[in-house]
Amino acid sequence: MDNKYDKVLAIVGPTAAGKTELSLKVAKKFNGEIISADSMQIYQDMDIGTAKASKEVQEKIKHHQLDIITPEKDYSVADYQKDVDPIIQNIFNKNKLPMLVGGTGLYINAVLEGFTLPDMEVDQKLRDKLHKQAEEKGTKFVHNKLKEIDPKLAKKLHPNDIRRVIRGIEIYKQTGHTKTYYKKKQKERPPRYKSIKIGLTRNRQELYDRINKRVDQMIEQGLVNEAKYIYNNYNLKNDSTASQAIGYKEIFAYFNDEYSLEEAIRLIKRNSRHYAKRQLTFFKRDKSIKWFNLSDINKNELFNKVNDFLNKNF
Repeated sequence: MDNKYDKVLAIVGPTAAGKTELSLKVAKKFNGEIISADSMQIYQDMDIGTAKASKEVQEKIKHHQLDIITPEKDYSVADYQKDVDPIIQNIFNKNKLPMLVGGTGLYINAVLEGFTLPDMEVDQKLRDKLHKQAEEKGTKFVHNKLKEIDPKLAKKLHPNDIRRVIRGIEIYKQTGHTKTYYKKKQKERPPRYKSIKIGLTRNRQELYDRINKRVDQMIEQGLVNEAKYIYNNYNLKNDSTASQAIGYKEIFAYFNDEYSLEEAIRLIKRNSRHYAKRQLTFFKRDKSIKWFNLSDINKNELFNKVNDFLNKNF
């Protein structure tokens, strides 16, 4: 029997746009399985703050790449690509549709377009040294070091985004090439999969209102207790990915008496809005994404339009 599908469907967009709801409908209609493309949903015990699909939903539609590692472990974009390739092949073999769903653009690009950054060991000594310099001399001092090595990357990163700034320096120190060099190499390669990409967005104010409401719901659902469990049960380093996750890092700071819970909630909302803006900027660069604005159409209309679009492309 010939396979019905030979393409990967990606559903992308900023946080709180409505990706989960649409992806479940599409998976049901097109016999799909969902591969989470969210760099925080990979962590066990981080459920509420990452808006993970509920166990009931996961029973109805098969989900992959959820709860695959504990929060203190590192997980790279290269790891994601390596793990997802056999999952996609397995879904194709079942004559089903592989669906990459999420807002981590680097994950989606690594799978669909390719990822050329070599596997590297973490240079903890270098990281500690640069963190110390950032504390003593300011983040701008470390940012200037990156500027000398990789000016293009430095231009994209705010000095306070110290984790990525340090990572840019680390890549150069270990490989002799800049992150910008590897990015250029990646763009020169042919795509790894044929794909169809759908982007979901909303008018800015509506998106921001949804983010604020979602944060309030997460607090009601028990985010503080969930964060406390992670804080008490895992040995998280300050620069680990999980400890930097929006919704957790602010509450961890509250546990450390850096500010009140009220201030932590305000910061979660603000940081989530900023993150949504960065996600949109990232995805808008990809001209192959077909965008649907949920502020302009209702859910049924959206599904009908997506349905028409997919039927034309499959």
